[in-house]
Amino acid sequence: MNILFEDNQIIVVEKEPNMPTQADKTGDMDLLTLVKKYIKEKYNKPGDAYIGLVHRLDRPVGGVMVFARTSKSASRLSEQVRNKTLKKTYIAVVDGIIENKKGILEDYLYKDERNNISKVVNKEKKNAKLAKLEYEVIGYDEKRNLTRVKINLHTGRHHQIRVQFANFGHSLFGDQKYGCRGKGKQIRLWASRLEFTHPVTGEKMIFESEPDF
Repeated sequence: MNILFEDNQIIVVEKEPNMPTQADKTGDMDLLTLVKKYIKEKYNKPGDAYIGLVHRLDRPVGGVMVFARTSKSASRLSEQVRNKTLKKTYIAVVDGIIENKKGILEDYLYKDERNNISKVVNKEKKNAKLAKLEYEVIGYDEKRNLTRVKINLHTGRHHQIRVQFANFGHSLFGDQKYGCRGKGKQIRLWASRLEFTHPVTGEKMIFESEPDF
């Protein structure tokens, strides 16, 4: 576990791809449990260490995450998530060439709970929610016909980046669930930058992490 920052209120870590953010039915080791174990052992805490989960990353996705070490910090960070002042930037590799070097994608998504997928739907559909993101092309591999993009989320919907780019005609490389061309089994999506206000000091915090793809 790569720790980027730690104090008595928060801990910022780099999540490895294919590790669940929190415990799930697979029983595999998850990041939340790992952080709790680290805090408990480092500070010799009796009982279970408190770690607040304020945002998530899909299991296949790696990158920067912040956890709260107190309930007060968890509440304040969660408020930043709701108010969209906690900002996340992603790097992704997608199929094909994108003609417009910058753009905004807006769709309405519906989460299919039974199959754990999201779908682009008409906005009149019951439980449809607006999904919005900005992208910027930062590279193109002509040989493999793959585009590298930087993505800023305006909303935080289930599988949002994956679904919206698939609907855009540029599925994420390695995304088995949303129609990649089968060129790789590891999805190329990384949470590369996290920006928020420290829940106690009020300091502006920015953390960055570069993917290895």
